[in-house]
Amino acid sequence: MKKVALITGAAGGIGKEFVKIHTSRGGDVVAVDLNTEGLLQLKKELGGGKNNTRIYTIAKNLTHPDATREIYEEVKAQGIQVEYLINNAGFGGVGKFHERAWEKDLAMIQVNILALTSLTRFFLPDFIERNTGKILNVSSTVSLLPGPMQAVYFASKAFVTSFTNSISGELMGTGVSATALLPGATQTGFGASSGMDKTSIYKKPASASDVAFDGYEAMIKGELEVISGLPWSQKMQLSITPLLPKKMVVERVRKQQEIN
Repeated sequence: MKKVALITGAAGGIGKEFVKIHTSRGGDVVAVDLNTEGLLQLKKELGGGKNNTRIYTIAKNLTHPDATREIYEEVKAQGIQVEYLINNAGFGGVGKFHERAWEKDLAMIQVNILALTSLTRFFLPDFIERNTGKILNVSSTVSLLPGPMQAVYFASKAFVTSFTNSISGELMGTGVSATALLPGATQTGFGASSGMDKTSIYKKPASASDVAFDGYEAMIKGELEVISGLPWSQKMQLSITPLLPKKMVVERVRKQQEIN
């Protein structure tokens, strides 16, 4: 039987690459995104084909608190059995916390933390009951760092990494796995929408297809987490960061986050 992957933020960027990978391997997809036109285009591009892939689209705004429950209830009502849950949707924004519009940061918390956590909570009991299922939560390498100039975004991704690592430990022996994908800067619309593309940290972004491939493969293998898309120099910096004084790290990250 075909395995069904539910993928949020599926209409573009890394999410669309996840759809490409999963459908290329014969799987069906429940594609969730706010972009209705993008979902229709996704279905047109990747539905059917030699694998006779089915793409079921759900247009939802994950900043709305009830959206995740509505997604779960719609999937159940359609009799769709989700095998893979890929929580990919998320967004960021550059600026000092006290100067940024609170509504934007509140929406970021809703999508990056609450929507991801609640979708996991809705689908995980079904996975455990069947003794099968895989969860991939898209975090970021910034989850390992303090984030001046992007305080809420960095903190939200720290939650995602910690949460995913924690439930992974709880799932041992159940046949279900949870994996965290920690990309570096990636070539998607995220950079422009968040303002990060104007910072030094975004000089050499990785391709979305490479990042999605690394995450998907790690999910299939049931790995705890995978770091993807970092150039060698940034990998070295990340590896020595825990050894450095925290104040030095904070100052260095702030400089990297300044708009050029």
